[in-house]
Amino acid sequence: MHNATTQSLRGLLFMAGLGLGTAGAARAQAPDASKFTTNKRHYVFAQRDAESPAVQNVTKNTDEEADVNGTYTRLAYRPYAQMLTEIDELRRLHTWADTTYQRRLAALPPGGTLQVTIRRKGPGSANLSNLVIVATDKAGQEVFKLVPPPTPGRFFGRDLYQAQGLLPLPKAGPQELKVRVGDAKLYLAFEYVVTVPPVQ
Repeated sequence: MHNATTQSLRGLLFMAGLGLGTAGAARAQAPDASKFTTNKRHYVFAQRDAESPAVQNVTKNTDEEADVNGTYTRLAYRPYAQMLTEIDELRRLHTWADTTYQRRLAALPPGGTLQVTIRRKGPGSANLSNLVIVATDKAGQEVFKLVPPPTPGRFFGRDLYQAQGLLPLPKAGPQELKVRVGDAKLYLAFEYVVTVPPVQ
């Protein structure tokens, strides 16, 4: 259990580091997400994600039907404070030198990360670079726009392929963000509410 936790933390930090290097180049290629049709399957009330309580699904992105028809699209949010706690725990476990700790600390994205998971029919459709993620505040002003780096999917089961990645976020004050994930292959967009907590 202890080993699995350590490996999981290492993997997440490594993926976040990779995302930092590619986010800038990817952002320039963003398609126009406003032209994608919003998924018509909505919840009456936004549903909180069971594993990521800061995220609420507005459209039905992660239920069984979405998994079967190849539209499964899940967001999870990891705040900066949570990632800092993980770094501190790793430092305790491995008795890092101050220079190692400072290097890892400097690599943390100031706004935390979004973990994006999609399941699509066929290998060509399951690539995170097909997505554009746009967050707006309550006034409708754009807070950030991201296109994930190319991340091909792996076979998941039946005719589904899954792609997953971590995207570093710019620093944003505590607020509720409306996040729209558009898929250029499906020509569909999925909607979420992400609550950014105050930095502690």
